[in-house]
Amino acid sequence: MKSNIQWKGNMQFDARTPSGHGITIDAAPEVGGENQGPRPMELLLSAAGACSGIDIINILNKMRLQVDAFDMDLSGERAEDHPRRYTHIHIHYRLEGDLPEEKVRRAVDLSRDKYCSVSQSLNAEVTTSFEINGKKYD
Repeated sequence: MKSNIQWKGNMQFDARTPSGHGITIDAAPEVGGENQGPRPMELLLSAAGACSGIDIINILNKMRLQVDAFDMDLSGERAEDHPRRYTHIHIHYRLEGDLPEEKVRRAVDLSRDKYCSVSQSLNAEVTTSFEINGKKYD
């Protein structure tokens, strides 16, 4: 896999992904950026969520389960010292539909422990929780 990233001045970069999509990446104004796009660490956190979400939808589809709605909240804790990597990421999934708790748990566990290549590429503890139709599970 290859990507091309071009500097646009100050702290702004334009990335072109292998699938042909473009992303503007920038830094915060307090470090010389112009706030023209997400920060790299924001993208990394979002990528972990999207990767896991894709896994979970694929797994539940293979179980012949229909998801009516799905969203998630992610929180990331970063080290105080450089390189300020993520040390802990928590993903809370909210799903709606006729979804058995044990099957959703299996999909979440498989994504976290086996399939999500983004979170598996990080040196951070990744934890999860979920809710189905408003009922929370840990």
